[in-house]
Amino acid sequence: MARMSAEERRESVIRAAMHEFARGGYHGTSTEAIAKRVGVSQPYLFRLFPNKQAIFQAASERCLKDMREHFATAVEGLHGEAAHQAMANAYTRLITEDPDKLQMQLQMYVAVAAAEAAGDHEFGEAVRSGWMELWDTAHLPLGGNPEETTVFMAYGMLINVLAAMGFPFEHRVWEGFYPSARVTGRLEV
Repeated sequence: MARMSAEERRESVIRAAMHEFARGGYHGTSTEAIAKRVGVSQPYLFRLFPNKQAIFQAASERCLKDMREHFATAVEGLHGEAAHQAMANAYTRLITEDPDKLQMQLQMYVAVAAAEAAGDHEFGEAVRSGWMELWDTAHLPLGGNPEETTVFMAYGMLINVLAAMGFPFEHRVWEGFYPSARVTGRLEV
């Protein structure tokens, strides 16, 4: 079996951290749990990252990057309504197939709010910057229209809330989004 490089190990820590933080949040997740999931010691974990906050920040950045890449891939060569539908479908597939992405997003927003309330604005700035890159990834294919982008992102946030609360896709609450969802059991536009 080939030995992992430090960069490969770092990547595995970020993926494990996303999973653990998605489930337990920043304060409810121990670095011991992350190290155990990866199969490394805590001291090794801290050779890769200076502290727990740096691990959480790396997991947050990865979560936003993964979403941007999903949007960008979905809209290649598309604009307007076709881009809107492609991104909506890509996003709903992403959070359906990888619930950690949804949970990690929600944990990021909670962590930013807590950090801001405590006077720590650095983490919030980093997450806001990543979120604005996500906004821009959606904005241009939607025609550069701020209202269209706002509506698209607002629907995404409502989808986050409904999915996090556990509303099954066949529930009537989804009808306004995707009328066919009740018939197919999937959130395809």
